[in-house]
Amino acid sequence: MPATPLGRWKSVARWKSVALATAAVLVGLTTPALTAAPAAATTTAYDDTYYADAIGKSGTALKDSLHTIISDQTTISYSAVWNALKVTDQDPNNSANVILLYSGISRSKSLNGGSTGNWNREHVWAQSHGDFGTSAGPGTDLHHLRAEDVQVNSIRGNKDFDNGGSSFTNSGGSLTDSDSFEPRDAVKGDVARMVLYMAVRYEGDDSWPDLEANDSTSNGSVPYHGRISVLKQWSAEDPPDAFEERRNEIVYDTYQGNRNPFIDHPEWVEAIW
Repeated sequence: MPATPLGRWKSVARWKSVALATAAVLVGLTTPALTAAPAAATTTAYDDTYYADAIGKSGTALKDSLHTIISDQTTISYSAVWNALKVTDQDPNNSANVILLYSGISRSKSLNGGSTGNWNREHVWAQSHGDFGTSAGPGTDLHHLRAEDVQVNSIRGNKDFDNGGSSFTNSGGSLTDSDSFEPRDAVKGDVARMVLYMAVRYEGDDSWPDLEANDSTSNGSVPYHGRISVLKQWSAEDPPDAFEERRNEIVYDTYQGNRNPFIDHPEWVEAIW
């Protein structure tokens, strides 16, 4: 029997009601967050020699291989770190100064110490995260020790790394809140690659704790550092620059004889984690 005009109207009304309800649901959905694409594979002068055993690997196999490679390392004393940082962190525009990591300030090399206005030795992987102190080894590893303003160093403390927070004196664009620290944009990748170097170099097979990256901002004294999801993002968004590459060469050639593989091959961050 043919539909009456009233029946047709009711059918259309029901269709419109369903369509509007469906549209409302779709409006409430959020677009999945975009993740940064891993860096393109790079080739370095060390691939046929230093990294020969790691090339072509990924995941745990790559991490294990890199650990073996970079564990062949000369250690220095904590007192020797002062003079080493004057070389590794030298301001490329003023050889009498060092560049402070989080602040970005250029400060006289002679102003090293523990007083206001001085710079001191910042452990990017907080030394309390694993309680390794300042003994030769992780406590003096130049691949994560950097020059920083005394007060800024204190503000960072042993906080994990994450996005967000408020500015502070001499921040240089860095931010902090109650449980995390966000370095300035120009060194976010540097910080990420230093933390991840530590997670590969120290695996608990010597006298030091097994350091690992995780996604927490409340690690305290356990041998973990976060947040891995944010560190991966920072590494992708801020690739190695000339300062970081020069520093890697100096640590390798002059002091420790080992390299930070994530400066040479930033794509290995994604390959492992």
